[in-house]
Amino acid sequence: MVLFGTIVNGLAIVAGAWIGVKLKHFSAGMRETVMKAIGLAVVVLGFTMALEGQEFLLIIFSLALGGVLGERWNLEGKLNEIGNWLERRMKRKSGGKMAEGFVAATILFVVGAMAIIGALDSGFRNDHSVLLTKSVLDGFSSIVFAAAMGIGVMFSALPVVLYQGSIALAATFIVQWVPETWLDMIISEITAVGGIMIIGIGLNLLGIPKIRIANLLPALIVAVVLVLIYSQWFS
Repeated sequence: MVLFGTIVNGLAIVAGAWIGVKLKHFSAGMRETVMKAIGLAVVVLGFTMALEGQEFLLIIFSLALGGVLGERWNLEGKLNEIGNWLERRMKRKSGGKMAEGFVAATILFVVGAMAIIGALDSGFRNDHSVLLTKSVLDGFSSIVFAAAMGIGVMFSALPVVLYQGSIALAATFIVQWVPETWLDMIISEITAVGGIMIIGIGLNLLGIPKIRIANLLPALIVAVVLVLIYSQWFS
């Protein structure tokens, strides 16, 4: 089953978020300390991912062009609107954290090497080991996120399933026309671009002036296009 790993990942996020919401004993100080600790770890993870890129100019152009598209489409605003709609729909008070939790958790769980490589492994080889490992990590992360930022974290499971599921399904066709060397480069550059966005999420968690990370998401698609152009003309 191609989508097995993706479905388990989504369920792990839902379960972890549910547990996190039930943890009522988190004091304000404890939440702040935990979130700052997560922020530091996320920054380190982002740097690790960012260093995997091979062509730094492609990374810069991907982020720049992706940022232009994201700002034009106002992706950050639309994600916040979804979170606010969910909050109104459920008629629950989340202390203003629901939209923030949904956006932060969505980007953190979606953007990353494990999401891409794991989904590709599911599609190419029906191997779900990477996504199952990611499920454990995301499950624990969603507990802390939900305890600190509310029920919005739970709904991040939906874009995670859609994103990883789409990659897994597309991977069954990609292998037929993309050379393996190109595919390796696409993964490395997307990982680097995603790593820089992960750094931005970590800085946001640390309370450093707000970075509209969601508006950079088109950079992932731009990176794929630029890698294909680069591979075609300069390899």
